[in-house]
Amino acid sequence: MSVQKIVDRCQALYDDLDFTVVKEWKAKEEGRKAIGYMPVYVPREIIHAAGMLPVGVIGGGDQLEVIHGDAYYQSYICRIPRSTIELGVTGRLDCVDGMLFPSICDVIRNLSGMWKLLFKDKYVRYFDAPQTYDDKIGGKFYVQELRELIEGLEELGGKKITEEAIHNSIAVYNENRAVIEDLYAYRSKCPWKALTSEIYLLLFAGMVLPVEEHTQLLRDYLEAVDKEDRPMRDNCRVVLNGTFCERPPLGLIKSIEMAGCYIVDDDFMLVTRWLLEDVPTTGDPVQNLADAFLHHSAETAAKYVDSYEAKGQFIVESVKKYAAEGVVFAAPSFCDPALLDQPMLHTALNDNNIPFTAFQYAENSGQMQPIREQAGTFADSIKLWSA
Repeated sequence: MSVQKIVDRCQALYDDLDFTVVKEWKAKEEGRKAIGYMPVYVPREIIHAAGMLPVGVIGGGDQLEVIHGDAYYQSYICRIPRSTIELGVTGRLDCVDGMLFPSICDVIRNLSGMWKLLFKDKYVRYFDAPQTYDDKIGGKFYVQELRELIEGLEELGGKKITEEAIHNSIAVYNENRAVIEDLYAYRSKCPWKALTSEIYLLLFAGMVLPVEEHTQLLRDYLEAVDKEDRPMRDNCRVVLNGTFCERPPLGLIKSIEMAGCYIVDDDFMLVTRWLLEDVPTTGDPVQNLADAFLHHSAETAAKYVDSYEAKGQFIVESVKKYAAEGVVFAAPSFCDPALLDQPMLHTALNDNNIPFTAFQYAENSGQMQPIREQAGTFADSIKLWSA
């Protein structure tokens, strides 16, 4: 399969706000169920082990006109809760049998309550995360959260979720994460070949496709793109940070690329890269998932920590790992986690003499020229003054 065919397929999935591929998956076998989840991280392995399809719901993007959703929320918050409500009340999310709302911020916590009021016939759970990473405190709490999720999905699906099934699902997602790591390593090596606008679409496809199909799609892309003859440009290499929740418009990513930047690391669809190491496939699978979250997960704005030193070091290490020359902070407007973390991350970058720039966006941003100009000026300044 050619690169263009793969990208076109992913683009079609990205544009489809009716979740047609989810409906088709459910129709293939009677009794199948799909579980939607808001961005960042949920243990998709457990949903998969229940025989259900995890479906990432990350707003409506720049294609959805929000009419009903604005009636439920004030204007001075990010757009993703309003567009998610719009998807729900217009019937586009009727294909999901439940929704998980992970602990991202107060807005998403409130959205979970709104969902319970609006969709009383659906399984709805606010999936909380520990605020301390001591095994005896936060670890115990998180294990209980996981077991309660298992019980809820067992009740919804009408069957037991076995340890063997969870082990098998962990192995499947370990493989998916490994291929995504290969994809990011390849982009770092050849960013003029593996364009970030394409990688963004590839990762989005993983929000709606079965994980096994997504893994094969990524492998097909890596094989095809390596054969492509694409021009190499004298762009500067940057890390993009802050895009972990509300989806950035595809035009925003293309604008940064056209401005002379190769994006060599990012935090798109963070659920796919949240866990940094393989989860063991022996022993207690629930405990293994909890340990992975507590001790082997990404340090991001969506994660509560007692000290910002780890987060600062994490972004500095990202710059070093991917040989980046600077950082572009792109936070959604009114995104408390991303915007509150930025000053501390700026300090870490300043301490390491790493240049950065920052702007805000909304998932329905239409005018990209200012962003392109800012990114272009940043790239030019790096090329002119980095020596």
